[in-house]
Amino acid sequence: MKKPLSVSVVLVLAIVLLSACSSAPRVTRVDTDARIDLSGRWNDTDARIVSNSLIFDCLNSPSVAQFIQQFYAQNGRRPAALVGRFRNDSSEHIDTAIISRAMEMAIVNSGMLYFVAGGDTREEIRNERHDQLLFASDETAAALANETGAILLLTGSINSIVDRAGNRTLRSYFVSAELTNIETNMRLWMGENSEIRKEIVQPRRRI
Repeated sequence: MKKPLSVSVVLVLAIVLLSACSSAPRVTRVDTDARIDLSGRWNDTDARIVSNSLIFDCLNSPSVAQFIQQFYAQNGRRPAALVGRFRNDSSEHIDTAIISRAMEMAIVNSGMLYFVAGGDTREEIRNERHDQLLFASDETAAALANETGAILLLTGSINSIVDRAGNRTLRSYFVSAELTNIETNMRLWMGENSEIRKEIVQPRRRI
């Protein structure tokens, strides 16, 4: 009589252990260059693709190339650019700071423009300079009013169109960017990237 009972206890324990193991999360390391879409929404891969494409088009624009050449001839250095705000005009929650960061990296890696820090980074640097004037020695303190001023400002926006029919959804993203001469307020370049389109097919519900 005891033998069947012990077998039942073992089976129950095995089922409990298997259930506990199956509830544990499965973690897989992913290559940073891998293109993975889990929800079909905007992600970091999209930001990188669009930013590299827009910066390439911008720096290869005849008007921008001419401006860089003339600026270098007059000043003996490359012009400095500042990445401004990218507005999110879509209905989706998108962290535009990721786009701005990707744009900054694309500008730096191009080697054609200097990049000037702005926003929170610029304020943090300025606060550090003021602290150095109070607490650092005269020989090591960074001087005030010696920043490199940006001559070019890159701004833009992101928009999206969502088309639905049944269990299918098509998301199309439009990212526009403009490069403006800060001194003259003239637009040197305007571009748009609309290559990010995603079709999401949801499983049909069984009745």
